[in-house]
Order: sequence, then structure tokens, then C-alpha cells
Amino acid sequence: MELFNKILRTAVEGGASDIHIKPDSPVVYRINSQLVETEMTQSPTQEWLEKIIKEIVPEHFLPRLEDDREIDFSYFLEGVGRFRTNCFQQLGKWCLAMRYVVAEVPKIDDLNLPEVIKSIAEEHRGIVLVAGTTGSGKSTTLAGMIDHINTNQKRHIITMEDPVEYVFEDNQCIIEQREVGLDTPSYQHGLKHVMRQDPDVIMVGEMRDAVSFRAAMSAADTGHLVLSTLHTIDAPQSIARVLDFFPSEEREQVRKQMVGTLKAIIVQRMAVREDDGGVVPAIEIMINTPTVAKLITENRTEKLHAAIETGTDDGMQNFNQSLFQLVKDGIITKEEALDKASNPQALEMNFKGIFLSEGSRILN
Repeated sequence: MELFNKILRTAVEGGASDIHIKPDSPVVYRINSQLVETEMTQSPTQEWLEKIIKEIVPEHFLPRLEDDREIDFSYFLEGVGRFRTNCFQQLGKWCLAMRYVVAEVPKIDDLNLPEVIKSIAEEHRGIVLVAGTTGSGKSTTLAGMIDHINTNQKRHIITMEDPVEYVFEDNQCIIEQREVGLDTPSYQHGLKHVMRQDPDVIMVGEMRDAVSFRAAMSAADTGHLVLSTLHTIDAPQSIARVLDFFPSEEREQVRKQMVGTLKAIIVQRMAVREDDGGVVPAIEIMINTPTVAKLITENRTEKLHAAIETGTDDGMQNFNQSLFQLVKDGIITKEEALDKASNPQALEMNFKGIFLSEGSRILN
């Protein structure tokens, strides 16, 4: 365990976000979105990895690991921190993928998020989805929103996570954090019983299926705020992804229910900062305004991009608008913005002072 602990300690000291360990290969860190091989006298062996896995996997997870050949859990190393860990097999050999979770719960003011996200977090009912690809900062934004509620409102918050990442302390709120596999058998089981636990806010680590989203709609419909994440690249795709959870014959009814419960969708992409090579989120925000609700109801989701572009007065913005502001504020370069843009050609015109309201034309 001494070598394993040294690998984790070195990763944290070097600013790594992720650690990849597989047999007969160098340990690899992800630092500022780049993969960096470590220099070790000897690469990890399969025998060594098997011993490590038996040490760090919680005992109650071992039978499931044997059956499923992969598992998620949280590992804590005293003096170093907490790691979200996935143990899996490739070519019949065990591997580890570990993400370092910063111990301190992030403050929403330190995350370079639009002010409207504070207002979204203060809502008393509805579904709020934070979307993006892996590594786009979804969990961090959710943690910042939970901390904002905990600082400013007296509410009962229950989280269901797989595994627990940030650990909250009660401030203005009462917070209970339930880990799937440890405190509840599954998301579905936990969501089935959460309404009997008198919550005001329910945070679900990830929307994975029809059962979890149906439970979220039911909770939102009865006056609860539900926060969760999705693996999607923009707000319109998030709507499509949720509908894909359900059989085709149910989607029309689900669409109508979604219109009544959805509050907002926040989508993130990480861009590299110009000053220190760190990362900053570019944010797309779609709020369920009457225009957005009408488009979803009528299944005209292809026009949601236009509604977002023209909805700045309601707090909405698309990726191009977010990236343009990041460049204007001197946080990222034009080249980085164009690389992360949904519509690089339109953003290039914006940099030249040309702004065409394509959204208004489409909506009209």
C-alpha cells in the first residue's frame, strides 16, 4: 500500500484530476486535461493491482465486483483526500480509474458561473439538470449549488450519489448524503423511499433511466427541487436524451409532464484559461420559459437553440455567447473559444463585430 499511497499523494501534489493505473503500463495522470505518464522504476503488475483492489474496495462491494467485473466506490486516504474510483477489467486484467475530489466544498462565487445559476438554485420546486461530457465539471457545479442553498436557505437536502464526492456539513440546511451500494441498494430504491424522508431538495448524482426521471418528475410535481446530471453536449440534446429513456408510446405524455416540471438545463464545456493553463467552464443555460415550454410541447426541439440565443433577458445564453464573454474578459484566447464553440463561424463573425440574430428569424 505504500507505493499506492505515494501514487495518490504525488498526483494530488502535482495538480492531477485523474489517475489511471493498469498492469504492465506506466501510471498516467491527467493534469490540466492532458495525459502525463509518470516515471517509475517498475510499472504496476497484475498481482500488485489485485492486492491493492482487495485492500481498497469496500468489503460489501466485493461480491458485486466478482459478478459485474466493475464497480464504482469512494476511497479516502488520510491526509490526501477522497477519490471517486472505478475498478474494471480490460483484456481480463484489473484496472483503476480514480478522480481526485477536492476536499473543500466549492463556493459558487469561485466557479466562474453566471449569476442566474444562484437564482436557479434558490427555486423551491422543479427539475434542474446539469449536463456535459465527462470531466466538464458537472459535479462541482452541483456541489456549488448545494452549498449556496446550504448557506442561504433553511431546507432539508437529501443527496443520492454513486459514489459520494463532496462531503457537506450542515449550515442553514440539514443535509443527508446517501451512497448507492452503501446506504441504498440502487438509485431506483433510494428514490422510491426518499419522499418519506421529508426532503425539500433532492440531489441525484445522475439521471440514468426512465425510473429515476419519472421519480424526479413526481417529486418536482409535489413541490420539491430536484438537481441531477446528464451526459449530453447541449440543452436540446438533453431533452432528447430524457425522452429516449422511455418507450416511444410513452414519450408524448412524458413530454407534457416534463414541460410542467422542468426548471432549467445548465450545460458545461471546459476551456483552457489563458493565464495559468487551468480550466474554466463555458456555460449554456436554458430556462423553461413559455417559449421553451411551447417548443418542447410541440416537439420542435430543433428550434430550442434559437430560443436560447434570444432569451438573454430571461437569463439564458448559448455556448457562443458564453465563450465570447470569456474572451472579452481576457480569460481565454480566441483560438480556444473557436475550438470549443458550437458554431465557430458565427463566433468568428462576433469577434469582428458582426452579430446576426439568426434565432429571431428562426422563431418568427
